[in-house]
This record gives sequence, C-alpha cells and structure tokens, in this order.
Amino acid sequence: MTTPDTPTVVLVHGAFADASSFARVIPQLLADGLNVVAPAVPNRSLVGDSAYIASVVRRIPGPVVLVGHSYGGAVITVAGAEENVRALVYLAGYALQEGESLGELQGGFPDSELASALVYSPFPTEGGDGEGTDVSVEVDRLPAIFAADVDPELTRVLAVSQRPLAAAAFGEAAPTVAWRTKPSWGIVATADRTINPDVQRFGYHRAGATAVEVDSSHLVMLAHPERVVDVIREAVRTVTG
Repeated sequence: MTTPDTPTVVLVHGAFADASSFARVIPQLLADGLNVVAPAVPNRSLVGDSAYIASVVRRIPGPVVLVGHSYGGAVITVAGAEENVRALVYLAGYALQEGESLGELQGGFPDSELASALVYSPFPTEGGDGEGTDVSVEVDRLPAIFAADVDPELTRVLAVSQRPLAAAAFGEAAPTVAWRTKPSWGIVATADRTINPDVQRFGYHRAGATAVEVDSSHLVMLAHPERVVDVIREAVRTVTG
C-alpha cells in the first residue's frame, strides 16, 4: 500500500519514443510498492516540455524521483527544479549546464551514427501562421542505431511509431539545472549509437552524478531493465532514507 510519503517515480521518455519505452521497467517499480507516472512528453520545445513535466510533478503530493531517457534527460534537468523532486536519474541522457543547449553539448564531441540518419519534415505551427520542423529517424535504420540489442520484432514497431522531436528543441538553452542542488545518477550506454557515450559521461561528471556504465544500446530501459531498476532503486533509497 502506498502512503503520502511513498516516492513517485516519474519516467520521462526521450525523442523518437514514447512512454511505452519504459514497459519493462514499470512492472518492477510497481512491484516495489512505488507510485509510477509515465507521461507523454510533447517533444515540441525544451522549455515547453520541461514546463509540462513540471506541471505533472506539481500535482504529485509526495516526493518525486525524476527519471529521464535521452532528450528526457534535458527535460528533467530543468523540470527537476520543482520543490518535491528529490533525485534525478539519467538514462543515456543529456545532463545540460545552465545556458547550454542540446546542440552545444553534443557539438563538443564526434557525431554518432544518428546524425546521418535524421529525417526533417515540416509541420504547421499553432494557428497555421508558420511552419516548424520535426526530426525523426530513417525507419530502416532506427533498429540498429537506436536499439540494436532489443528484440527485432519490437524494434520494427518502434521504427514506425516514432514520436518526433521538433528541431527547435535542439537549440534552446536550459534556463536552470536541478542537479546543482539535488542528487543525481546516470547510466552510460557504452554501445550507444544514438548519443555518443562520451556526451553522457561528460554531462554526468559535470553534474556530480553517480554514474554506472552498461554495455547497451540507446534504449537501455528495454535492453537492460534490471540494471535500470537497480539505479532507480538506489535513488529511491536516498529519498526514503
């Protein structure tokens, strides 16, 4: 039975994916007696997406452990400033510095294979008075780049059900960084072909995160759910004392 003091684990997905990417993690967290929320991130802008996740967090009455995968790491960096967030967990994610964008952090390191597989598609902006650009991954290349060690049948589904990220999100700077005042953990996916593992290592080191390395593709939550749950549990133990 959960109580008002039971931590809630909020799972924030990244670009080109949705909350179902946590499907192998959620049952284990629920079995631990934890509250779990896995919202749909709009993937429209870093500031807007962070504000949305912050609004989800504010509706939760007790302590929160905020978990972000990939682009979701940038989102929790900002949204984690909410008062009831007690810990951050990065999964193959971006731990940004204040005033830094995804493009700036990533630009300091060699490109991953993802860079050559991106597809840019126009979409109408709200009100129809302009045009934005969505970024997705070539369907035929997503399984190998994104999830090489995940069941091939599933990766084919993931490839055709991508949730794109608006290109504008890559250039927006983080207005605040929660890791300055809150403990953080990070998983480096050492076989990642989507985000250069050195980008992950650098961000985690700068944030003072407790980092572990896992021989995994980018979708570490589906490839190695037990390792991910172990790290989340460690963060939860810090919250519960």
